[in-house]
Amino acid sequence: MYLSYFQFTEWPFSTTPDPRFVYLSPRHEEAFAHLLYGVKEHGGFVQITGEVGTGKTTICRYFLDRIPANVDVALVLNPMLTPEELLATVCEELGVPHPAEAPSRKVYVDALYGHLLTAHQQGRRTVLIVDEAQDVSAESLEQLRLLTNLETEKQKLLQIVLIGQPELITLLARKDLRQLAQRITARYHLLPFNEADTCAYILHRLRVAGCAAKLFSDPAMRQVHRAARGIPRLINVVCDRALLGAYAQGQARVNVATIRRAAREALGPQAGFRIWWRSAAVAAGVLLLAGAAAYVWGLSPRRLLPMGASAPQAAPVAPDPPAGALAATREPVAGATPLAKPRLAAVLADATLTADQASAFRRLLARWHVVVPESETRPCTVATRTGFECVEMRGTWMVIRRLDLPAVIKLVGGEGKRNYAAVTAIGSETATLEFGDRVVTVPVSDVESRWDGTFAFVWKPPPFVKRVLSPGMRGPDVEWLRRRLDALDGAQAAAKSDLYDDELRARVQAFQQKELLEADGIAGVETLARLGARLEREAPLLSSAR
Repeated sequence: MYLSYFQFTEWPFSTTPDPRFVYLSPRHEEAFAHLLYGVKEHGGFVQITGEVGTGKTTICRYFLDRIPANVDVALVLNPMLTPEELLATVCEELGVPHPAEAPSRKVYVDALYGHLLTAHQQGRRTVLIVDEAQDVSAESLEQLRLLTNLETEKQKLLQIVLIGQPELITLLARKDLRQLAQRITARYHLLPFNEADTCAYILHRLRVAGCAAKLFSDPAMRQVHRAARGIPRLINVVCDRALLGAYAQGQARVNVATIRRAAREALGPQAGFRIWWRSAAVAAGVLLLAGAAAYVWGLSPRRLLPMGASAPQAAPVAPDPPAGALAATREPVAGATPLAKPRLAAVLADATLTADQASAFRRLLARWHVVVPESETRPCTVATRTGFECVEMRGTWMVIRRLDLPAVIKLVGGEGKRNYAAVTAIGSETATLEFGDRVVTVPVSDVESRWDGTFAFVWKPPPFVKRVLSPGMRGPDVEWLRRRLDALDGAQAAAKSDLYDDELRARVQAFQQKELLEADGIAGVETLARLGARLEREAPLLSSAR
């Protein structure tokens, strides 16, 4: 219908996972880097999770189109199988012959072992990818774990990648699967697009489909983002319906009104008018166990980073005291010494407390000597103009402590009110919080009981350097990483390889272990931020602010 009207060569917003239409946002680049890492890793598991429609299967297809020539891949798309059926499927995917009658598991495993040994001797690697892995039974997962026991004296013969919805995180947190969970060498949680990525994604798909014209106005694309919540599959649905609507009305471009109608028709009457939250029951389990899903702060940070750490279990919130009880805890920023351990409940109960997002980010950016006008409602926009980035994360209090950089956290006050504070110092048992022009030092236990596990920090990314550097990559970015590690170690500058080899990976892992980061050997945003903070004399470290 609208194909010829807008002069497309093919449907621009088909929901099939066509690798040609892949748009790699920074988050999708990180997911792809983890898949590549999985191919190069010497055995174990890689876990990729993400909400429905965030592009997990598309990234998988994109990866399959770009696998190295010496890699054999077995892809399991229907994992709701018994252990015997799963083993048979893996054999069939790899072309391993097995008896037609129903053999025992040992027959399958022996056949696979022989095949993997032969492949290893021929210099080939074997990767098993299981899509929709949240549907795999615990018994079948245990069988997959046992497959990773197939090894030579020096390395394992099979790398397994589990791709699934957030329920996979909950599943792998079960006590009876702890042995498998301990073998996961890399984890990544794929998040929805931010607004800028949504707009770039729409324009990218239009170009691939043969249309160079900008068919969606900027306000229309922003409305698509709000309606679809940054989820690629929903973006496709809304945009497809909107193009049909524009065609039916004889419009040359898609406007906001058309997007709103399309969103209501495709997604329901409430689409785009509320912040997306997963159902409470699933979200509680996933977010607390995974520590990987980012919260929408509304300040447009440019990057979001997943975490392998678990978010804290929220304790029951104590009743708030009357506002008058707060008087003794108010203190000015300049030249004041916060009182020892006021109760956080009393702080949050004060009706005059400045606890909005923008104020908290102003205090955070002030630690980096970035001045944000009071009239600016999106401080991270100012940060971007000065070379900084705001990054959203989820994790435990230990994650903030080990990152050692000031952060903005969200605290729950009375009647569920959201309060935002800048964490500017951390002691052994206390934390210093800034609310606008007030500074308080409170027990960490108070903070943890009212904190939802989401936080944001600011860092100054190196110019022209990718946000994720992983083994096997080559280029000036890798040389830069070597030089930074040399500077940290006090080594003399010398000609350096531009290959991210095993030696560099070991150095990155050593740094990560020293900094109490996840030692996966991948230099992602958290690792790069931590490296920069150690080398930047002006970095406002939490540990040195007390």
